[in-house]
Amino acid sequence: MQVTAFRNLLRGQHLFVAGMLAPAFVILALFYAYPTFQNLAISFTDLSLLGLKRGSNWVAGAEFRHVLFNTVIWLTALSVALRLAFGLGIALLLDSPLLYRIRLATLAKVAVLVPWATPPIVAVVIWRWMLDPQNGIVNAILVKLGLVDEPVAFFADLRTVWPSVVTIIVWNTVPLIALSLLASLQSIPDELNEAAALDGASRWQQFRYITLPFLMPTLVVLTLMSVFWTFNNFVYVWLATGAGPGTFTNVLATEIYIKAFVDFRIGYSSAVGIVMAIVMAAFGLAYYRFVAPHELTDAL
Repeated sequence: MQVTAFRNLLRGQHLFVAGMLAPAFVILALFYAYPTFQNLAISFTDLSLLGLKRGSNWVAGAEFRHVLFNTVIWLTALSVALRLAFGLGIALLLDSPLLYRIRLATLAKVAVLVPWATPPIVAVVIWRWMLDPQNGIVNAILVKLGLVDEPVAFFADLRTVWPSVVTIIVWNTVPLIALSLLASLQSIPDELNEAAALDGASRWQQFRYITLPFLMPTLVVLTLMSVFWTFNNFVYVWLATGAGPGTFTNVLATEIYIKAFVDFRIGYSSAVGIVMAIVMAAFGLAYYRFVAPHELTDAL
């Protein structure tokens, strides 16, 4: 009898709490859901910002394979891969006993922090000046060494524009990868490598069978987070090239801006936004599938 009364009391309290929170949930649902579904509906139309009163017509999806290729391959896949590779190399160098013997470990860590502390806007401005065909220091060095006959217009030449943009991204973001991996490296027990060395394992075998497995969870997290930060990034491409030359370096984020606020094609820009949202949702599911459970377990 008492158990039943206690359960009824708890049920009543739960209903009371749910009733008090319901208005807030309804407001939040309307605040987020309405713009989302409205954007989804607009994405299937040819609505123009100049023709809002006229309305719109339902149309099929537009072709943007070039923009999608730039976003997936150049902006995301290549830059993330290079960040992880350079970050791992820098982390291994910072963890090297040689730096500690010559007392340069602290100075090296501070030097690695400088690019990370530089705002992306400032980083792009600095690199644009360094790669300038007239006054840039990079061209001055290349010409002086005889590697090129005349200055290279890095941001105007189709052969060099994407490598230049990726260089800026990697330079500005690789320190976070390096320092995160360095923290993981320093958490590996020294006894494991010492025992492996006594058993005759080479440096490569120690790295492959001891260091890399320890770093794998950190690498997975850093990969997913780097994809999140890069896939929908607008700043680097827009400030470096303005999506040019022409539309050669156009990516999904700049495509949304150009189509919505330059060409006034609201429907098309909404469609691109929906594609980006779907892709990011997929990576979000991957993150919660592979990373979040481990973080929750560690926290408990």
